[in-house]
Amino acid sequence: MSRNGIPGRPGWLLTIAAASGLVLTVIVGPALQAQEPTEANIASGRRLYHQKADCQACHGWSGNGDKLDSQAPDGANLRVSTLDREQLIFVIKCGLPGREMPAFDRMSYKDDRCLGRTQADLDRMGLELPDAGVSLQNREIERLADFLMTKVIGKGEMDRATCIDFWGEEVDVCGEFQP
Repeated sequence: MSRNGIPGRPGWLLTIAAASGLVLTVIVGPALQAQEPTEANIASGRRLYHQKADCQACHGWSGNGDKLDSQAPDGANLRVSTLDREQLIFVIKCGLPGREMPAFDRMSYKDDRCLGRTQADLDRMGLELPDAGVSLQNREIERLADFLMTKVIGKGEMDRATCIDFWGEEVDVCGEFQP
């Protein structure tokens, strides 16, 4: 991620490292590799999804886009999403101005960390960004991403086995799916 927070565009360090190959492997390589999420981080991310960030209000309890709050905006079906982890973290932090996805980084448009834009830029462009109601710390965003990448993103339609895996145990809601 570059200095201005745009995923996919290497910053000066990556550009220099890529030019020397070996430096990329020794200095930058390990830092870019995501560690396998722990069960504790996945469980923490699940709680954030359902409670603090209340993602289920728009995206549904399983991430399929069947929102739980009729007053909430229509959320994307995350179960068919093709976002990678870096893109997912970026969307959680910066939201999607003009598309009803709030930013959960409290500093998202106070400076230019999100696509090089500030709140003044969004106002000038006529793009609204709903208030998330809460902000998430970077570690919380990482845990939320761990949960989503492990249990939701690109996992397809929910069935009984997927439901039990999603919750980590048999819960009442999984009873709506045939065994």
